[in-house]
Amino acid sequence: MARRRSFSIFSLSFLDVMSCGFGAVILIFLVMNHTTEEAEKRVNVDRLAEARLLDYQVLKGERELFELIERTEALQQRMSEAEQSLASSRAALERRKDDFSKLEAESIAQRENAARLQSDLETREKEVERLRAMEEANDGGRIRSFKGEGDRQYLTGMKVGGKHVFIAVDTSASMLDETIVNVIRRRNMSDDRKRAAPKWQRAIRTADWIAAQLPLDANFQLYGFAATATSLVAGSPGQWVPLGEGRELDAAMASLRQTVPTGGTSLANLVAALRAMQPPPDNVYLITDALPTQDEDPPRGATVDGRTRLKLFAEAIREVPAQVPVNVILFPMEGDPMAAAAFWNLARTSGGSFISPSRDWP
Repeated sequence: MARRRSFSIFSLSFLDVMSCGFGAVILIFLVMNHTTEEAEKRVNVDRLAEARLLDYQVLKGERELFELIERTEALQQRMSEAEQSLASSRAALERRKDDFSKLEAESIAQRENAARLQSDLETREKEVERLRAMEEANDGGRIRSFKGEGDRQYLTGMKVGGKHVFIAVDTSASMLDETIVNVIRRRNMSDDRKRAAPKWQRAIRTADWIAAQLPLDANFQLYGFAATATSLVAGSPGQWVPLGEGRELDAAMASLRQTVPTGGTSLANLVAALRAMQPPPDNVYLITDALPTQDEDPPRGATVDGRTRLKLFAEAIREVPAQVPVNVILFPMEGDPMAAAAFWNLARTSGGSFISPSRDWP
């Protein structure tokens, strides 16, 4: 029997070895290449998914970005409008503050004005109460009371009234008596005797009677006239004096009582004083006894005849302000028969009244 041949690994040929190795390499390559392609396919699918996801996110982001941009622009627009509205509101607020300040100032002024008005109202109410009390105390609401002898009531037809009342009293020497002889005799007496002359005392009582009739709200002026015209109200020549509580009127009447009749009579100087009063008087009350004896300046001669006196009177009354009523109280005087007609005509043409009272008036 034939003997088996022994097997040895070293008996393979080099070619077989190389063929086996090459086959193994190819097999390995095929296995590895297939694995790589599968891995690449998986990687590519994942990357494509990621890319698509990224594209979607980009698109979504762009869309959201556009939306944000639109919202931002809308917000900016709203902010701009809000800023404009805020600026307008601030301007309106400033205007309101200014208006409020003005209103507050006006309110303060109105409160102050109301306080002044209230104070003035209270003052006027007190004044009304005082005047009412004076009405009750002074018989008919007069500042001064006057009662004739025997409490007689006189019908004179002379109404005392007006807002501006001018009283003029003749203080010439002729007011001492009714006759020329007695005037000359009394002119040489003492001042106390002159002031006590009955005719002069009647003139004072007449002025006092007129003063007692003055309305409470009147303004007055009291003048004495002889060769010159002088205000008897201290410190107020040519000015209207409110009657008020009557203190100035009382002082003026006291000054009239201390006056001594003397000198001639100038009606021209009285009319000049009358024209200087502004506004013009509503009523003039003239207490006299005769025509004037001189013009603005003293006469050259010692005597003046009736014709010259009438001429002086006519020249003087031409200067009397228009539409001013002149009310005449004429006392009697010897040797001047034309005086009554002249003064009556003055009262008639001016719209005033004329009386020549009896010896017991007022």
